[in-house]
Amino acid sequence: MLKRLRFQLTCLYSLVALGLVVLIGFGSYSLLKYYFQKETDLALQYKMASQLRSYGITPPAELVQAEQYWQIMNTRLGRVSLAPSQVATSTQPSLEDDEEEENGSEVWKSDTPLKQDDELVEESYDGQLASIYVLPLNANGEIINDPTNAQPIISQDEEASQAALTYGQDLRTIQLADSTRVRLLTYRTSSSTGPVLLQVGRTLDDQDRILERYLLGWLILGSITSVLLGLASWWLSGRSLSPAQRAWDQQQAFISNASHELRTPLTLIRASAEVGLRSQPGGEEKVLLQDILGECDYMNSLVDDLLLLSRLDTHRLKLARESIALADLLAETAHQGEKLVIDKGIQLEVGNARGAIWGDRMRMRQVLLILLDNAVRFTPQGGTIRLETIEKRKVHQVIVSDNGSGVSPEHLPHIFERFYQANPTGEAQARTNGLGLSIANGLIEAQGGQIHVESWVGKGTRVVLELPAVHTVSQVA
Repeated sequence: MLKRLRFQLTCLYSLVALGLVVLIGFGSYSLLKYYFQKETDLALQYKMASQLRSYGITPPAELVQAEQYWQIMNTRLGRVSLAPSQVATSTQPSLEDDEEEENGSEVWKSDTPLKQDDELVEESYDGQLASIYVLPLNANGEIINDPTNAQPIISQDEEASQAALTYGQDLRTIQLADSTRVRLLTYRTSSSTGPVLLQVGRTLDDQDRILERYLLGWLILGSITSVLLGLASWWLSGRSLSPAQRAWDQQQAFISNASHELRTPLTLIRASAEVGLRSQPGGEEKVLLQDILGECDYMNSLVDDLLLLSRLDTHRLKLARESIALADLLAETAHQGEKLVIDKGIQLEVGNARGAIWGDRMRMRQVLLILLDNAVRFTPQGGTIRLETIEKRKVHQVIVSDNGSGVSPEHLPHIFERFYQANPTGEAQARTNGLGLSIANGLIEAQGGQIHVESWVGKGTRVVLELPAVHTVSQVA
């Protein structure tokens, strides 16, 4: 019984572990992608500032800030060691000036641009900026021939040019015809003789390859980790449930052994009571002997039910699966059920009964008699109990319905629990052990079916059994 719980715990542990793997992988992938984009954007802004200076145009404040941050970042990373004369400052005000006045914080500022002819700086940054191409454009978006710039393989992007003409600048990622991604920065210049627009761009092939390899590596590593965690979860859940499993096995063994051991004394007690009754005792003695017989029958029924439940729990109940014609099954059940309804004046009807199901005929009849017994106990004199079927594609439904007192909603979730008894009318009922519906539920599930109960207080109850259907005539035969 605990194997299903072990499987569920393993699935739960594995899903949690898989969720963590996916979360960590997605988070690290997103951070790496974000880092690449920020570094690329910063390099484009630095390159744009350098190009604007080469045309004698003072870069905007945001480009000056990007230029300064680029210098600081590369200095801290050890890519270049800048002397104070190399990190000169610009005379243009930066955004930090306003922020410093507002919050009083100190911001590193530069008063003059970085010297473009500084050989040390140029060589240090050349490796970072070599993959960036520059396109000077006129007002019509056409490339201006510039002997200082090599002719790029990539043409200008018209949408980016129009956006820069309208808003002053534009930053976007475009995709070429060969699916190559390009990060593109476009600025509108204030030059009267030079280019109206400047576009600087960088292909992202190298970054995309790194991201793809990282993602592939993480998928492989995550798959291996998930498998290992699944195996560890199976072992851990088994270790956690092993004491409960041993206790459960011992309980089932005890119930089975006790049931067998109780049969012999009960048989002897019943036989003695029957012998006593055959001697025609007096009135009080006869009543006592009849009580003994009644208790013996009840105990025998309880022992049989406990033994059956034990076999169901341990999956040791043997079922003779066969094709069962529903018309025959309902007719046999109604014939046996007549003994239950005659004394109470209840009418038993058999409605539509077509099709066939796969199941154990004896066990199916046992389930239907349990349901009939329940319906009889909760249906008043003059009531009606109905047996019928509904054909579906893969399953057939066998329905037992009555117009009795019904079951209140608070009892419905518990009616399949062992020894649970609901008394919807509040009146005294026939003595039962509360195992009937538990046995019915177990027998239906053992045959690959399901059982559902619907009930309305004062109107009646409807029990639906769903079992695998047999469709072909050869199977029915």
